[in-house]
Amino acid sequence: MTQTEKNTSNNWLLLFLCWLLASVSVTISIFFSYVLEYQPCVLCWYQRICLFPLVIILAVGLLPTFDKNVIKYALPLSTIGGIIALYHTLLYAGMIPENIQPCSKGVSCTETYIELFGFVSIPMLSFFAFSILTTFLIILKRRSNK
Repeated sequence: MTQTEKNTSNNWLLLFLCWLLASVSVTISIFFSYVLEYQPCVLCWYQRICLFPLVIILAVGLLPTFDKNVIKYALPLSTIGGIIALYHTLLYAGMIPENIQPCSKGVSCTETYIELFGFVSIPMLSFFAFSILTTFLIILKRRSNK
């Protein structure tokens, strides 16, 4: 196997991991909403808007072989979703004042549904997922530009 083939194979694997993470995140999001019947807040919906298309976009970049052009579509979505998730996490932690909270009507953005290990909330899980996706996509972008 040549060096170019190894790089393409490694890039495909990293993009596959991105797709897998996005798919698992979407599945968990749907599970929370439809099985556990947790109502998503406004910020959760914005994060879903960024997350759900990633499953399709990343899958298109995988087949039939690695397509580096997928990064320019996926990276903005994962970055924007990550920023919203960070804001949501800070809001949930009480670091953002109540007067600038977007969830003043309807479902509260600070509602406690689960806290894994006593501190990992749903917004924090979303932030972790978007952070990993964004990091992997930046790595792919740098590898593809060489």
